[in-house]
Amino acid sequence: MASANFETLIKKGTSVSEEQLQTLLRAHDRKGQTFSDILGRMSFGTPEEALAELCKLLGVEFIKDIPVNDIPVDLVRGIPINYAKSQEVLPYKEEADRVLVLTTNPLNHKALEDLRVKFNKRVHPMATTSSRIQDAINRVYEKSTAALEGMDDIESEEVDLDDPVIDLLESGDDDAPVIKLVNTLLFRAVKEKASDIHVEPYERDMVVRFRIDGILFDIFKPPKKLQNAITSRIKVMGNLNIAEKRLPQDGRIPLKLAGKDIDVRLSSVPTAFGERLVMRLQDRSNVVLELVQLGFSPDTLGKLDDLLTKTYGIMLVTGPTGSGKSTTLYAAISKINKPDVNIITVEDPVEQRIHGIGQIQVNSKIGLTFATGLRSILRQDPDVVMIGEIRDLETAEIAINASLTGHLVLSTIHTNDSAGAFPRLIDMGCEPFLIATSIMGVVAQRLVRVLCPHCKEPHVATDVDLRSLELTREQVKDATIFRHVGCNHCNQKGYVGRSVIQELLLINDDIRTMIMQRKDGSAIKKQAIANGMLTFRDHGIQKVLSGITTIEEVLSSTQMDQ
Repeated sequence: MASANFETLIKKGTSVSEEQLQTLLRAHDRKGQTFSDILGRMSFGTPEEALAELCKLLGVEFIKDIPVNDIPVDLVRGIPINYAKSQEVLPYKEEADRVLVLTTNPLNHKALEDLRVKFNKRVHPMATTSSRIQDAINRVYEKSTAALEGMDDIESEEVDLDDPVIDLLESGDDDAPVIKLVNTLLFRAVKEKASDIHVEPYERDMVVRFRIDGILFDIFKPPKKLQNAITSRIKVMGNLNIAEKRLPQDGRIPLKLAGKDIDVRLSSVPTAFGERLVMRLQDRSNVVLELVQLGFSPDTLGKLDDLLTKTYGIMLVTGPTGSGKSTTLYAAISKINKPDVNIITVEDPVEQRIHGIGQIQVNSKIGLTFATGLRSILRQDPDVVMIGEIRDLETAEIAINASLTGHLVLSTIHTNDSAGAFPRLIDMGCEPFLIATSIMGVVAQRLVRVLCPHCKEPHVATDVDLRSLELTREQVKDATIFRHVGCNHCNQKGYVGRSVIQELLLINDDIRTMIMQRKDGSAIKKQAIANGMLTFRDHGIQKVLSGITTIEEVLSSTQMDQ
């Protein structure tokens, strides 16, 4: 029911309490209808849509994009970040007779009254979603040195008692410069939304690079003489053996930065010029996105919905490392996460914790592998099983057997495209007839960078660009194609965030026959295209013509598939 959906989305995306919401829904408008009556005739796909409608009914302005750079840091001085985040309020703009305040709950009269007393002015609420205001609070307070001095921003993760305690802001004037340098490095990486930090030693120097939106950028070059000290400091934080420099090691560093739970996975490998370190940053406090927000096409979303309503079979998500496979799986299981569905996962590692789902962390040191975990959870009466990755024959066979005994199985596998999943499984040793019988569909995906909305410019595509995309002038005459420029909002990069381009291969009798005949991936892909499957390039062209990304991004992401 739409009104129930509204209530769920409001609770999920705002800090409106159950009591406030029920009081509001019982309230009458001028025509004598309750809010619940009005909302009952509508449907909402995201918390943003539900909150926007609530604001319309309450006569409160809804802010979709928060211009963080325009918020003066002086406004937050004296307001503890913990208070701002728990109450989800952020002063936005001070005028002569009033203060504009962002909030996720226009009915939070206590917090609004607190701010009225502080500023000694009338307070005017403006609503936004929980995820947007939390991000805005983090970014505004990061700009305010005075605010940071009063916060205990970074601390160890409470739930992992065996992990090292890391508090970056504990570093004082007497701490070694290397400690301050590494702390600053981690702080800056999170602030700039880097997914990876690379510490790379060379013969005469070393380089630190960040991967932001899939692209590596040089950040700075520490003196070569600091190499051992920097490496040792990071290894200590990751609880690695600093004396062992000849073998690869893996560890993790749990942090909390400005209210965000950051899980840092650390990898160390020996090179000719010293140990090379890569830290992958995972923000576990991020709200699990919905499939529609990831960038899937409407046609694919409809087909995915059909697959996720099945009671048995396997749905695979494939793509190279860093293509967003895990994010897609989390969005998929969140969509079907209901009280009457038992969902259990086996992951390495557990990247997002989702209430209502049993999540098992793989631990190879004690023999808890994907295969052993799978055997155990099948005795836990699951309806849906999610496997972080199918890496070997044993895991693949258990997944297939689970699907054939009445379980919906979701997993990932490393291949370049959707059709490559079948030869990959056969190469592992799976029987073709079992693959053809159990797999319902394969989603392959890539990520393309999204144009910054503040600085993108209309652009006339060259003949070379159009030929590369196999398009004619006639086909693009009604579309506006943009190019990236760069501004302060996107750190002069021209892009902000990434979006999925995908292909969805659904199994039918033709594909099933080809799998059993052990046909190669290219033959299967040709048949899938003949059946109506859109390729990466097709979906990428849609995003270019919609003004979401650039021709260069699509060409670089899809050239290997042509």
